[in-house]
Amino acid sequence: MRVHVIVVGCGRVGSGLAMSLDDDGHSVAILDQNPRAFRRLSEHFRGQRLVGSGFDRDDLETAGAKEAEALAAVTSGDNTNILTVRIARENYGIPRVVARIYDPRRAEIYQRLGIPTVATVPWTIDQVHRTLFSERNDAEWVDATGKLVLVERRLPEHLAGRPLREIEGDGQVKVVSVTRAGVPRLDVGDLIGQEGDVLLLALEKAAFGTLLEQVVAEPTRSEPAHPS
Repeated sequence: MRVHVIVVGCGRVGSGLAMSLDDDGHSVAILDQNPRAFRRLSEHFRGQRLVGSGFDRDDLETAGAKEAEALAAVTSGDNTNILTVRIARENYGIPRVVARIYDPRRAEIYQRLGIPTVATVPWTIDQVHRTLFSERNDAEWVDATGKLVLVERRLPEHLAGRPLREIEGDGQVKVVSVTRAGVPRLDVGDLIGQEGDVLLLALEKAAFGTLLEQVVAEPTRSEPAHPS
């Protein structure tokens, strides 16, 4: 499904992410305060290049914040990225957001507040891409027979507050672990799902399509809060 995505920050990661999203067929707008940063983008990049900041509402609206389905804040400043993500969620109701955080202690705090973050050490462009679009049809691991796969998925909002074992259904899917507030856990049997949980699922490859349809629900845009 083609959606509109805003990328804030056109450094090495931001430019790579924007081009990856563009290659996937999404509508992309990338913001940076330095116009020279756009030189990192390929000449084939079809998205918008906008000079501006992620915490300026006029700039965000020019980038399409009122219609956007996803936003990644990947500048070099933790505070800028968190502020941008909060504005995106609270003022524009953008359902998929992720912030790049350099300080792992801050990252853990924001994860607990339900703000998806990616720390610098394990950083990859693909990791952010998968955080924004957790329903991508990608397997993390496939066994030698090609019949069993492991996939990582963020818990859909409609399953928050419900037992994680409900995901397992008829036994074709097994919840292997859950990462909550940055801490992986294997004791998933009696856990109740929480917003921000990241699940590692084992399933038969034949059930892959069923997983995407039944477990991973498309988030819908919420009504934005009125700016104060």
